Amino acid sequence: MSKTLIWLLCFLTGATYSLSMTNSLEGFPLGIVAWLALVPLHALLVEITPKQGFFRGWFAGTIAFIGTMYWVVIAMHLYGQMPLLISVAVMLLLAVYLGLYVGVYALAYVWVERRRPSLAWIAAPCFWVALEFLRTYALSGLPWGLLGYSQFQWLPIIQIADITSVYGVSFLIVLVNVALFHTGHWLIPRKVIPRNIAKPWLPLAVTLPVFLLIWTYGEGSLLTSISKRSQMPTLDIGIVQPNIDQAQKWDVAYRLDTMERYTQLTQLAAKGSDLILWPESATPFVFEQEPTYQSLVKNMVVQGKAPLVFGSPLLQRHTDGRPYLFNSAYLLDASGNISGRYDKQHLVPFGEYIPLRTLLFFLDKLVVGIGDFESGNQPTLLSIQKSPDSQPVRFGVAICFEVVFPNLVRQLANAGANFLITLTNDAWFGDTVAPSQHFAMVVFRAVENRMAFARAANTGISGFIDPTGHILAASPIFTEQALTGRIPLTSPSTFYTRFGDMFAWGCVIISLILLLFLRFFPTQNAIDTVFQMPSKHKGEQNVR
Repeated sequence: MSKTLIWLLCFLTGATYSLSMTNSLEGFPLGIVAWLALVPLHALLVEITPKQGFFRGWFAGTIAFIGTMYWVVIAMHLYGQMPLLISVAVMLLLAVYLGLYVGVYALAYVWVERRRPSLAWIAAPCFWVALEFLRTYALSGLPWGLLGYSQFQWLPIIQIADITSVYGVSFLIVLVNVALFHTGHWLIPRKVIPRNIAKPWLPLAVTLPVFLLIWTYGEGSLLTSISKRSQMPTLDIGIVQPNIDQAQKWDVAYRLDTMERYTQLTQLAAKGSDLILWPESATPFVFEQEPTYQSLVKNMVVQGKAPLVFGSPLLQRHTDGRPYLFNSAYLLDASGNISGRYDKQHLVPFGEYIPLRTLLFFLDKLVVGIGDFESGNQPTLLSIQKSPDSQPVRFGVAICFEVVFPNLVRQLANAGANFLITLTNDAWFGDTVAPSQHFAMVVFRAVENRMAFARAANTGISGFIDPTGHILAASPIFTEQALTGRIPLTSPSTFYTRFGDMFAWGCVIISLILLLFLRFFPTQNAIDTVFQMPSKHKGEQNVR
């Protein structure tokens, strides 16, 4: 195979992977290309060394994440005031890092395929999920653009997430890709490509029933949800999407204009609502440090006659007087009093804090603030009452980046929430695919926990998602809107909510066992040698 063709196939895998992540909420679901995205890469992993496989996978992965994460340049350059060249360089370094996971996947696949071709096809999805799971936690974690997220619009397929989280959908996509590759490889005449991989019959015989089983499970889950929906209690929520320009957000000269916009939109959102949501860091001031502006917010709540959840920084000081911040979500009751607060647990590296600050002292934060942000130490539920004689309704809050972490949201649900909300400010992303990517992850969090989600975003996308992942309403980006919607209330009930990432851990364990097994028993002959019965006498011959 020529080098030109090799690079073209690597580029094709990377391009189709990133294309599958550009799904918008409307129009043709581009996630369908994910079911073929890895086929070109696997065509490059035949009759090569693991080292060659690593570099081909690394290049393909780097291309994939350049297309998936290009918006990082906008966040750093336009809003973080970083020079354009440095912003591009940082984005490329990030893509190179994320591409490493695809490189390791390709290396492991080739290593197994060279030793035991009959096992490579089933090892592949286990390797992929294990590496996605590692990426979720390594170096603070960046599980953005996991392969399964490409299917957020295909509801029957993603219902399995209430058992496996998003990793189960990634597993299925890789399994289908490998089965299609094996089939296509065997259809090509032997004179063109040597048939040195496993026959496709077993991969097809396993993949097709698994796909149909997951599809059937999904359809059954959707039908069950529809039948139960009329029996579920509900909550009416109003969402304010103010569309505040990021350049004006913290400018004191625009404070009154900003608060006037919130006043007008809150009046619309409050009509008939049991709860009102504002976005992350909604107030252009530190809420507990500005009595005058604080009273404006409280008056809005009293006039709207509904509790309010909103984001605002919380200023604290160390014992030596140094300031620091929490990125917090406040709950004001209908009387305007603070009745709860949640402090963001998982902060954004280089946005809300500088990792390895002693080494990276020359870097400044992308977010304007006083001192470093610090993380909250536990999941915290907030609660409201629809009426004085009703039972409290409990909910968890995920702030911006936190919603990309399945286990973090699971902890909020498992603590006893009846629904979930997320507050975010996606203005940092500009007019890119990132807001849609971010919203797609919320769909999975809803399915994983069978809990409705309400999302308030400064510039969009704001909206409501039901427990099956169905998008009830979604706003366009960069629009000023007041949305209202009704969501069902549920209790923690799914396998994933109760037991967490057992499927992903299973893939990790299977991958390790398989690698160790093939390390010591690389061929069938090696196993036969180990278990062969020794002769009774040295040199004895079997004579008949």
